Order: sequence, then structure tokens, then C-alpha cells
Amino acid sequence: MKKTKVIFDNEKLDFSCELMRALAHPLRLRILEFIDGHGKINVNKIYNTLRIEQSITSQHLKILKMAGVVNSSKEGKFMIYDINYPILERAERAVNNFLGK
Repeated sequence: MKKTKVIFDNEKLDFSCELMRALAHPLRLRILEFIDGHGKINVNKIYNTLRIEQSITSQHLKILKMAGVVNSSKEGKFMIYDINYPILERAERAVNNFLGK
């Protein structure tokens, strides 16, 4: 019997782990769904509409941003967020490949 040698690209593995961790939280999924429904939106509207504390919203947005799931820009005194759809599509393809779909 021949052993299969598995080689991992640590950089890709780290990125994938952060991405999946960012997407594996129900509140972050709610935030993403809200942003998706509005396109670009400022952080104040996110936490006021979803009734989440500002600090908690900012922490979750930071995790999503570090994983590359959302983009942010500053407009005046407001932080504006939008979704990085190509990253989400990559995550969807990876999960589907893993599940054999």
C-alpha cells in the first residue's frame, strides 16, 4: 500500500482558517446579511438597526475585515462597510468542493 503525502501551503491554510472562523459566527452572518441587503452602509446603521452594542459590532466587523470578507472606507466621520463578494465566492467553492458538491 502506497502512502499519500499531503503538503499544505501554510499561508493558504492560515487564510482559510481565518475566513471560516469569521463566517462561523451567527452574529457575523446577521451583519453580513444586513450589509448585503443595503450595499454600502455605515456602522451606525448596522448596530442601531440590528440592536447590537457599538463595541460588539465593531469587534465583529474587525474580524470580518481581517478575513477579507468586508471592505471599509471612511466617509466624513463615518466608517462605511461593503461585502467583498469574490472572497465569499471562494469560500463557497471551497466548502462545496470539500462536501463533494
